[in-house]
Amino acid sequence: MSQYHLGAFSFFCIVLGTTLTIFFSKKALNPLRQVIDATHQVAGGDFTTKINVKGIVELEELSTSFNKMTHELENIETLRSDFINNFSHELKTPLVSIRGFAKLLKNQQLTQEEREEYLNIILLESDRLAGLSTNLLTLSKYEHLDIIPEKALFQLDEQIRRILVLLEPKWAAKQLDLDVDLEPVLYHGNADLMAHIWLNLIDNAIKFSEQNGTITVKLVQADNGITFLVKDEGIGMSEEATQRIFEKFYQGDASHNAQGYGIGLALVKRLVKLCDGQITVESQPGAGSTFTVIFSVK
Repeated sequence: MSQYHLGAFSFFCIVLGTTLTIFFSKKALNPLRQVIDATHQVAGGDFTTKINVKGIVELEELSTSFNKMTHELENIETLRSDFINNFSHELKTPLVSIRGFAKLLKNQQLTQEEREEYLNIILLESDRLAGLSTNLLTLSKYEHLDIIPEKALFQLDEQIRRILVLLEPKWAAKQLDLDVDLEPVLYHGNADLMAHIWLNLIDNAIKFSEQNGTITVKLVQADNGITFLVKDEGIGMSEEATQRIFEKFYQGDASHNAQGYGIGLALVKRLVKLCDGQITVESQPGAGSTFTVIFSVK
């Protein structure tokens, strides 16, 4: 082979090699480019982005992990959006009520009885706002806490009785009968934290009870644990509602929309979990609801 032909052949091999290198490099980089593009989409707020990379084991694993991540981010975004919407609703309702009745009070022709009624409604809605803010602050305080602070021995039964006395204006206004059976229980824990649990559960039972109904409150201690039960004869709830009742600001079905569950039950679930306990609910529409809290004895 002449030197000319050898040079031409060498040049051809170089060109061919370069072309093949570029081709296969692009082919190899395509999956990476797909991942990079998808990452940019997620960074822009599109959590529905998915990738499907095949052929390279490591990139397939990356693809699976990426898709799981975007799925979780999508769920978080949905929860965030629902939280904002529900919080706005929960906050707006009493504010609109307060503003409306405050405007009515400017009417000079109102009777004294009407003024008293409107003022009582304003006070009631103000208490509702105060309770909402208190529960929200308490939830934010305990939501990411793993260790219960300031534990001490105290009587659970006496604490629950004090909660019932505190709520007397509410259950007396509805002329509710209380069936109370509290065994003496000495408990080692955080008293303020436990008070939030009883207060929210009993207040919830009162709120959704019909006039002249009965609320049952029980506290029992056994070898395997402590059981607290609160039962009402109120409007009850659907099966779907029992599955979602502990979500923040869950509004429930149509029968509950006027009042909503606020953030109280989400707080209760978090506090019960923090105490290594369990909470369950049993309910049927029109047949009332029963909340049961169980704490194990160590």
